[in-house]
Amino acid sequence: MPETRGESRWRRILRQIFVTGPEYPSRRIARRVTFITLLGLSAVFGAMCGLMLVYSIDLPQMEDLARYRPNTTTELLDTHGRVFGSFALERRVVVPYAAFSPVLREAIISIEDKSFERNWGVNLVRAVGAAYRDLNSNGRSQGASTLTMQLARNLFLSSEKTFSRKLEEIFLSVQIERRFTKQQIFELYANQIYLGHGTYGFEAGSEFFFSKHARDLTLPEAALLAALPKGPEAYSPLKYPERALRRRNLVLSEMASDGKITEQQAEAAKAAPLGLRLEAPVNSVAPYFVEEVRRQLEKEYGVEQVHGAGLRVYTTLDLDLQLVANKAVLDGLATYERRREWVGKLQNVVRQGTDLGSYRHPDWTQTVAKGSYIHGLVTELSPRKIVVKVGAREAVMTPDDWAWTEHYSAERFLQVGDIVYVRIEDCPPEGALRATLQQDSGAQASLMAVDNSNGEVLAMVGGRDFALSQFNRATQAQRQVGSSFKPYVYTTAIEAGEKPTDIVVDSPTSFPTPNGWYTPHNYEADYRGPMTLLSAFAESRNIPALKLAAKYGIRKVIETAHRFGIVSNIPAFLPVAIGSADITLAEQVGAYSVFPNDGILIEPHTIRKVVQADGLPLDHTPSGVSEVISVETARTMMQMLQAVVRQGTAVAASQLNHPLGGKTGTTNDYADAWFLGFSPSVTCGTWIGFDNRQSLGKKETGAKAALPMWMSFMRAAIADKPDETFASAGSPKKTLAVPMNSGAAPAAGAKPKDDDESDPDAPAGKPKSADVQ
Repeated sequence: MPETRGESRWRRILRQIFVTGPEYPSRRIARRVTFITLLGLSAVFGAMCGLMLVYSIDLPQMEDLARYRPNTTTELLDTHGRVFGSFALERRVVVPYAAFSPVLREAIISIEDKSFERNWGVNLVRAVGAAYRDLNSNGRSQGASTLTMQLARNLFLSSEKTFSRKLEEIFLSVQIERRFTKQQIFELYANQIYLGHGTYGFEAGSEFFFSKHARDLTLPEAALLAALPKGPEAYSPLKYPERALRRRNLVLSEMASDGKITEQQAEAAKAAPLGLRLEAPVNSVAPYFVEEVRRQLEKEYGVEQVHGAGLRVYTTLDLDLQLVANKAVLDGLATYERRREWVGKLQNVVRQGTDLGSYRHPDWTQTVAKGSYIHGLVTELSPRKIVVKVGAREAVMTPDDWAWTEHYSAERFLQVGDIVYVRIEDCPPEGALRATLQQDSGAQASLMAVDNSNGEVLAMVGGRDFALSQFNRATQAQRQVGSSFKPYVYTTAIEAGEKPTDIVVDSPTSFPTPNGWYTPHNYEADYRGPMTLLSAFAESRNIPALKLAAKYGIRKVIETAHRFGIVSNIPAFLPVAIGSADITLAEQVGAYSVFPNDGILIEPHTIRKVVQADGLPLDHTPSGVSEVISVETARTMMQMLQAVVRQGTAVAASQLNHPLGGKTGTTNDYADAWFLGFSPSVTCGTWIGFDNRQSLGKKETGAKAALPMWMSFMRAAIADKPDETFASAGSPKKTLAVPMNSGAAPAAGAKPKDDDESDPDAPAGKPKSADVQ
C-alpha cells in the first residue's frame, strides 16, 4: 500500500504489522504475534492493577497493625503478688520474640513455612494450592499458607473461602512484609495463633499444656505445640492423644529433614510421651471471690475492658488464708455429714441411661490432690472394695474408708453408676488413688474474713462446690441470723445508758403485738431469773434480749443495725431482736468488725487497685469509712462479746488461747447455724445450712456446726500475731489503715430497705419467731 503524505507514525506501524505484502511474510507474522502478546499482557497487568486497587481499598492500613494490641488476659493478684485468677475473652499471654525458645521457632517454621526467612510473604505455588483447598474442602488448610498469610488471615480477614478473600490475604501479606521485620512478624504470629481449648499464642499454650514458659520448652514439647496450628481441635492432645502424637512426630521429622535437629535427636524425641502437665484450672482456688471481683470490675470498667485489656487487678485476698478457708469449710461440712449418718439417695448414671465410659462430672475440671474433696463415679463394686472413677484416674476404697456409714458390705448401700463424694487421702503420681467415702447430702456452708484495720476481704468461700453451684452464700444468701443479731439489741441498750452489770430478769414473759400476745422462750426452755446483761448476752438468753428491745423500741434496734451496715430489709416486729431477720454473711462480717475497730465501720472490699497493661492505674472507687458508735460503746460491747468466748456459748474457742470475741446464732428447727467473731486484727464469720432451709438436725447449733469452721480458720489467721491485744478502757483510740470519710455510705453502699415492708416469709396471723441460741 503506498504511503500517503502526513500518515501518522502509529498508522505506519500498524500497516507494517497487519498489511500483507510480497516481502518478508514471516517477519510480519512475528510482529503481529508480538503485538498481540504485549497487548494481552498489558490487559492482564491492567486487570491485576484494578483488582489490587479494588481489594486494597478496604484492607487495613499497616499503621493499624503497628498499633494492634490483641485481647489479653486480666490477672488477679493476691496481697503477696501471686496470681490466683484471671478473666479473658481469649486466653493469651503476649511475650516478645526472645521469649520463644529457638527450638520452638525452628519447629514452627519447619512445619508451617520452611521458606519463612527467604520469602516475601507469599509462596505463589503454595498460595494457589491453598486457595484450591480452601474452596474444595470443609476443613482448615492453614498449613498451606506462609506464616505471614496466616497472620493476615487471623488478624484481619473472615473465614470465608473465596478467591477474593485469598487475593486480599496475598495483598495484605505483601504489605506486612514491606512494613515489618521477620522477627516482628513471627512475634505477632506466635502471640496470635489459636492452639485450642480457648488458648491463643504459644506462651499461653505452653502454660496450659505444660505449666511452663515457652522459653523453657523441651524439643518434644515444642514439636507438639508447633503441631497444633494446623488443626487445634483435630490434633488436641487432650481429645485425640494418638493423633496429636503422630502430628508431633511429623514435626520432628520435618525438623530433621531441614537440618534443624539430628536424626538421633528426632528419634529420641519421638520415643518420648506427650508429657502433658496441665495448668491448674483458672479461678479454682477462690472462685466465689473471683466472681465478686468480676462483678465489681465490670460495673466500674465494662465487660470489654475487664476481659480483654490485660489488666492487673491487685486484690485483697490472702492466698494462704484462702486455702485455709477452703479446707475449714469442706472439713466442717464433712464432720457435720458424718454426724448425720448415711443418707444415701445417690444419683445413678446407669439408671439414667448414661454410659460409664462417657460420663464426665463437673468436678473433674479441678486438680486432684491429697486432701481434696471431689465427686466420683462408682465403676466397680464388691463387698470389700469400691473403685471410683475420678476424672482420668481411679480411686480405691476398702471397708475402713466407709466404716462411719455402719455398712459392712459396700454392695448393701452402693451400686455401680452411683455418684459418690470422696476425700482423696493419698495421691501418688501413678497408680490408684486412695480415698475415703464422704457424703454430700446438700448441706452448704460459707465463710468470709476481713482485715479489721482496712476492711480488706482476706478470704471468701461461698459454698461447697463452685462447679455445681455458683450461688455465693457469703454475699447473696439472706438467711435468718438467730442470736447473732443480739449485739445490735445490746448496743442500742448500752447507748441508752445500760451497763453490763445491770440486772435483767429472765422469766416467762408475753408481749402484746397487733396479732395477739407473743410468748417466747429460751433455747434451753428454762429461766434463770435475775442476771446481769453480760451473763444474759454470753449465755444467749432470749427473754432478756426481747425485754431490752421492747424497752427501747424495735425500730431503734433496727436503726442501729442499719448504722452497722446492714442493708437487708428488717421488718419491724419484736422477734427480730432474737434473729428472725434475713441478712447476708457479708453484711454481718462487716458489721461485727465495728466492735474491734473502736466503733468505726470500714466497708468490706475486694480490690486494692487496678493497673492497665501499660502500667498506668485506673481510677477506683474507695471504700466508705464512717463512725458508727462511740469508742466507749464499742469497748463496752467488746466486754460482752469476749465473755461469749470466755464463759458463754462459744467457750470452745477459748482453747485458741488468744484475745477473741464473737456471738453464736441458731435459728428455728436448726435451719441455720452461725458464728461471727474476731481477734484484734481479723473478723470472720461462718454459716452452715441447706439452701431449701430444711433442718440441719437436732442440736446442730452455731456452737456445734459453725464454730469449728471458724476456729480452724482463725487458728491460721492469728498464728503470726501472738502478742496482739484488744484496746482496754482508757487507752488511745485505735488507729486504722484508711482515712475517715465524713458521711460515708454504710457498708455495701446500698440504701437500707423500708423497715415497714411486710416479710413474705412471715406466717399469717403471728410474728415470725426465732427460738434461737
